Amino acid sequence: MAILLVFLALQFCDLATTMVFLRHGVSEANPLVAALMHVSAQPALAVLLVKAASCALAVYAWRSRRIRLLRRANLFFALCVGWNLLAIASA
Repeated sequence: MAILLVFLALQFCDLATTMVFLRHGVSEANPLVAALMHVSAQPALAVLLVKAASCALAVYAWRSRRIRLLRRANLFFALCVGWNLLAIASA
């Protein structure tokens, strides 16, 4: 259960840092989120939709005992949050 909670916490951190750097004028690097942002009038809605989908996939992975996948996803999103923090610091 802890690995899923870490994933959810990282999603929240990624959401928060993404919204901050978008307000500072840094562009979104994720092509899926960027495409949804062009379709949606609200950037936050686009990011929330992607985060909701990723959380649903994480719950599915956790229920199907794909712990290794969640560990890798946690590492990836920890790096994303770090990257976002660097983007905020340099903006």
